[in-house]
Amino acid sequence: METKLKPVDTSIMRKKPLSAYAADMQKSELKRVLTRWGLTSLGIGAVIGGGIFVLTGIAAHDWAGPALALSFVLAGVACTFAALCYAEFASILPVEGSAYAYSYGTVGEIFAWFIGWNLILEYMMGATTVAVSWSGYFEKLMHLFHINPPVWLLNDPITAQEKATQLRAAGEAIPEFSFAINLPAFLIVWVVTYILVKGIKEAASTNNLIVITKVIAVIFVIIAGSFYVDPTNWTPFIPLETIDEKGQPHFGFNGVVTAASIVFFAYIGFDAVSTQAGEAINPRKDVPFAIIASLIICTLLYILVSLVLTGMVPYDKLDLKAPVAQAFADVGLTWAVYIITIAAIAGLTSVMLVMMLGQTRIFLGMAKDGLLPKGLFAAIHPTFKTPWKSTILVGGIVSVVAALTPIDKVSELCSSGTLLAFAMICAAVWLLRVREPNLERPYKTPALPVVATMGILANLYLMWNLRVDTKIAFLVWGTLGLIVYFLYSRKHSNLNNPE
Repeated sequence: METKLKPVDTSIMRKKPLSAYAADMQKSELKRVLTRWGLTSLGIGAVIGGGIFVLTGIAAHDWAGPALALSFVLAGVACTFAALCYAEFASILPVEGSAYAYSYGTVGEIFAWFIGWNLILEYMMGATTVAVSWSGYFEKLMHLFHINPPVWLLNDPITAQEKATQLRAAGEAIPEFSFAINLPAFLIVWVVTYILVKGIKEAASTNNLIVITKVIAVIFVIIAGSFYVDPTNWTPFIPLETIDEKGQPHFGFNGVVTAASIVFFAYIGFDAVSTQAGEAINPRKDVPFAIIASLIICTLLYILVSLVLTGMVPYDKLDLKAPVAQAFADVGLTWAVYIITIAAIAGLTSVMLVMMLGQTRIFLGMAKDGLLPKGLFAAIHPTFKTPWKSTILVGGIVSVVAALTPIDKVSELCSSGTLLAFAMICAAVWLLRVREPNLERPYKTPALPVVATMGILANLYLMWNLRVDTKIAFLVWGTLGLIVYFLYSRKHSNLNNPE
């Protein structure tokens, strides 16, 4: 008697069976070594860094002024709604892949692919931005010790020419150059890549040490800086709106919202926590806890630092590359600049580590489902038990882009992918609650209809307020992703095999 095979679902809305996630967890070759506080530390490691040490300068100087604190509140609220939804999903599906994996089991393959594709943008551009920022603080540290390498060795080609022009105008003899590379950014990416290839336990131990260092430094900034706050720098708290030559509004309420969409990049640490579920000892309970704990701790620190920073230095005088260190230098606390610069270098290293870690786990989840080549993205090292091939690939791409691209060209692209992913997760967890009401949920999002609706609206609103250039670049990236899906991923999906 012939056995009838189950017909293959070729729809782009086909879903991965929830039973398949359990099978993935059982077959996982990753080491489960991360505890509740280890996961929380990873979250804090990703959140504290880019937001406090870098983007505060850009967001306050160009967009929000002293009202940057309100921008952090807006971004934090939007994140909180998404985090509560993430936490429920993480308790149901404790697998690597984050928002991508959650969407695949609920709203369908095409949505999951699009979220995964945007998460690639999020983590790749995030790590690149942080690498360039790391280089800026490293340059400042070298200058503190009177080491002055040539401009062309510390900056991408565009920034190097801009700096050289400024220095020549100030009377310095800067020789002409035809080649420039941000060498520190290039090298630090490869140091982080080496740590990640070696293993998650080594990466987590390195991160824990760095997190303690930078949290102490951030608390120091808040306490020491508060003695040098001049309340007149907070007036007006929300500067009057101005319109640039491109028609883009700066300052005013629109500027505050735009700044919130920019600094949103700094909050993706809790998202990175969910990518580590495959290496958590007790993922169903510990991942939700770590997501919410890391978000609460970091939001509070962000608001306090932004108030201190804009109180110490007029917002239009803030340094764009190393705003915190420069603020202390401007008030004469030169000794504090050493502490802050070293802490920033350490802090940015851990952000890069967690972002690149998250990136490779997204690749791993997509490759296991057949949507990306398994031989490259799902290859686990026999000794280190890490996805070593994709880690080296990510390191190569991030290092080259960081070495040759200005920071302002990549930072906002990161936010666009994150915001869309968060909005879709809020919708997906609500949809799953309706479709599968009896599914075991170790953690349930309170008042889900309200939380999910607010999460969708808040994240899409912030996305709408990104700059026009960023929206265009995001559309180009999204179009490329759809082309890859229809040419490769749809044909190679595991769901093509009914067994």
